[in-house]
Amino acid sequence: MKKLLTTGFFALIIGGLTSCSVQKNASASKVEIPNKKEVLEVSRRANQYFMDKWPDTKKDIVGKKVWPSNLWTRAVYYEGLMALYSVDPKKEYYDYAMSWANNHNWNLQRGTYTRNADHQACGQTYLDLYEIDGRKHPERIKNVKAAMDSMIATKKVDDWWWIDALQMSMPIFTKLGRITGEQKYFDRNYEMYAYTKYKHGGNGLYNQADKIWWRDKDFVPPYKEPNGEDCYWSRGNGWVVAALAKTLQDTPKSDPHYKEYLQDYKDMLAALLPIQREDGFWNVSLHDPNNFGGKETTGTALFVYGMAYGVNNGLIDRDTYLPVLVKAWNAMVKDSVQPNGFLGWVQGTGKEPKDGQPLAVDKVPDFEDYGLGCFLLAGSEVYKLK
Repeated sequence: MKKLLTTGFFALIIGGLTSCSVQKNASASKVEIPNKKEVLEVSRRANQYFMDKWPDTKKDIVGKKVWPSNLWTRAVYYEGLMALYSVDPKKEYYDYAMSWANNHNWNLQRGTYTRNADHQACGQTYLDLYEIDGRKHPERIKNVKAAMDSMIATKKVDDWWWIDALQMSMPIFTKLGRITGEQKYFDRNYEMYAYTKYKHGGNGLYNQADKIWWRDKDFVPPYKEPNGEDCYWSRGNGWVVAALAKTLQDTPKSDPHYKEYLQDYKDMLAALLPIQREDGFWNVSLHDPNNFGGKETTGTALFVYGMAYGVNNGLIDRDTYLPVLVKAWNAMVKDSVQPNGFLGWVQGTGKEPKDGQPLAVDKVPDFEDYGLGCFLLAGSEVYKLK
C-alpha cells in the first residue's frame, strides 16, 4: 500500500507541474541562457586542470589497485573531451585524445574480445577520432568493431546487468550502426537494452511506475532506502539518460525501437523534474533526499546533458526544461568548479548513495576523470543553447 501511495504522490507532483505549466511557460522565455564565452571558459578551465595533472596519457592510475588508463573512468573523460572538441576544436584536445588512443593501440581494456561494457567504453572515443579524420584510418575502429561483432555472433544478450553499462556500450553499437550502415548493430543494441529493462533483476531494472531505474538486482524491491522508498541512484540514472540521448542521436527514426527509446528518455526526464533540489542539484538518492543528501555533481551533470540535448534537438518541451537545466548548470558553475578548475562535490566510484561519502567541495574523489567527463558533456550541450 505504501508503494502505491508513494507512486501516486510522485504522479501528483508531476501532474502538478503539468497543471502549472502555463505559469512556467510564461517565465521560461525570460530564462537567461548561459553566455557561450563563459560556458567555454569554465569548461576549458576544468579540462585544463586535468590535462595539466595528467600529461602522460598512458600513465597507469594507481589507487587501491593499478588500472590502465583506458579503463571506463578515463574513457568517460575522453567522451567529454570529444564533446568539448566538437564545440571548441582546439588542437591540444585532439592531440591529447590521439595520444591516449595510440598509447593503447586503439584496443579495449583487457583485450579486443571483452564483453564487459566498462572495458569497451574507450571505444566511443576511438570511433569519434575515426570520424573526425574522415574515416580514413580503419585501424582505429578495427578492434572496437571486432568486439561488437563477436558479441553479435552469439545469442547472449544479458551482459548489461548494471545500468552504468548502458552508457558505456550502447553508444558504441549505435555509432557503428550509423558508420557502417549495418542494421545488426541497432538490433543487438535493442536486444541487450530490452533484457536490462525487462528481465534483469527478475522483472527488469526499469521501474515502469516511477520511470526511474534500479542500479542492479541488489536494489530491486524489497530493498528500501531509510525512508521506505526504492533506491534510485542519481549517477546510475544519469548514465541511462546519457545512453538514451546518444542512442537517439545515432539511431534512425525509422528504426522499430526508436520510439521506445524516445519515450523512455522523455519519461525519465519528466520524473526528474519534481525532485530537483532547490539549489539546482539532484541528490545522490533520488527518492530519499535525507540519505546522504547534499550537492552532487556527476548525476546533476548527466541530467543537464540529457535535458540540454533534448532542448537543442526539439525532443522535449523547451519551456519546461530550459529553466531546470539552466538552474542546474549555474549551480555547478557556482558551487562545483573551483578557481583552479578542480571539480568539487563529485561522488567517488561505487553504485549507491553511501559510496564515496562524505562529499565536499574540496574532496578529491578516488577518480577525478569521469566527473569531469560528465561535466564536459553537459557544457558542450549548454553551449549550443539558443
